[in-house]
Amino acid sequence: MTTIFFTTDIHGSEICWRKFINAGKFYQADVLVMGGDISGKAIVPIVHQGNQTYRAVLLEQTHLLHGEDEVQDMMRKIRSRGYYPYRTDMDEMEALRQQPERVHTLFKDAVLKTAEEWLAYADERLNGSGIRCFVTPGNDDMFELNDVLSTSKAVTFAEGAVVSLDDDLQMICSGYSNVTPWHSFREETDEQLLIRYETLIAKLSNPRKSVFAFHVPPYGSGLDDAPELTADLRPKYAGNALVPVGSRSVRKVIEHYQPLLGLFGHIHECKATTRIGKTLCVNSGSMYEQGVLCGALIKIERGKIKSHILTTG
Repeated sequence: MTTIFFTTDIHGSEICWRKFINAGKFYQADVLVMGGDISGKAIVPIVHQGNQTYRAVLLEQTHLLHGEDEVQDMMRKIRSRGYYPYRTDMDEMEALRQQPERVHTLFKDAVLKTAEEWLAYADERLNGSGIRCFVTPGNDDMFELNDVLSTSKAVTFAEGAVVSLDDDLQMICSGYSNVTPWHSFREETDEQLLIRYETLIAKLSNPRKSVFAFHVPPYGSGLDDAPELTADLRPKYAGNALVPVGSRSVRKVIEHYQPLLGLFGHIHECKATTRIGKTLCVNSGSMYEQGVLCGALIKIERGKIKSHILTTG
């Protein structure tokens, strides 16, 4: 029996990463799989106002902080919600407004430094546990993360890899997505994605007894419904008009090869399971800004799925 705990799209939430690393022990899972979009999306400045007073704006709320204890508490809150705290002062803030390229450098440094800290935590917690952990970046993750993820002793960098989960079960992983309106780091046309997937699938011993862990869900599966956007990237009809935005190439390879299991993310609102032919397809969803880890627990024995359940914790 192999038990997989799958999650995705934690977008920089430190509390979600810690929950993920501890999920193997909690759920009695042999294998942990992170399906992409590990990085946060922004820096939150904590600006020194003079004396022992600081100002920070988190999720459109302004906080005045008094003393080091309140600053440290705010830094923890910022990390838990998927952002990167940065202590600064009003002079530097003005300089950063004049030099936006420095903001990009600060952001990249924060992403990579945080990833190093997270991997150190994983190495400490998973050492000697017998639990294997596989992580692939997602479309929102910068390419510099690849080298950092490859340094861990306990976490396997799985992008573009074929890994054996047990004697009969293999998994292929890819964090690329079809083109989005935001033109993020790892995007390709569906034609390019199909070549990528077919190259990976060709390395499998038996595609029907395998796991396809792809960040983007299959088109029109119900796991890829997102708010339709206007030309200026605003949700139409207050977000009530939904359209499928997944990959047609993912759909094509699922329909053709009929793997045992498909693990997907990318669309946070679509926490659900469905079947495409005989393939169980899972989108674990995401609630990272609330510090909630959405996941899926799947038990597989002798090439068959014995049970699956979506989790929230």
